[in-house]
Amino acid sequence: MNTIDYAVICKALGDSNRLQIVTMLSDGEKCACKLLEKFEITQPTLSHHMRILCECGLVDMRKDGKWSHYTLNAEVLHSFQTFINELNSCKAGICTCE
Repeated sequence: MNTIDYAVICKALGDSNRLQIVTMLSDGEKCACKLLEKFEITQPTLSHHMRILCECGLVDMRKDGKWSHYTLNAEVLHSFQTFINELNSCKAGICTCE
């Protein structure tokens, strides 16, 4: 991944609804109907949020009949976590900014 990919993920997570969705998906796959129950939004609005999360690669979708099921993409999440962790200027307890 490159900095553009990370920027797109940051932009996707910049919306509180999408951040809540990612948090909900952190404990496993969820059907769109279950996600929709937790929000006071319409189905098209949920679809918009899910499209953004899928396009940035953070979320994967699978269809089961008429329902869409969503999961976090572990590989992309791990790469993003690594990127965020590397932003720390103090490595191993030794701060280089002093």
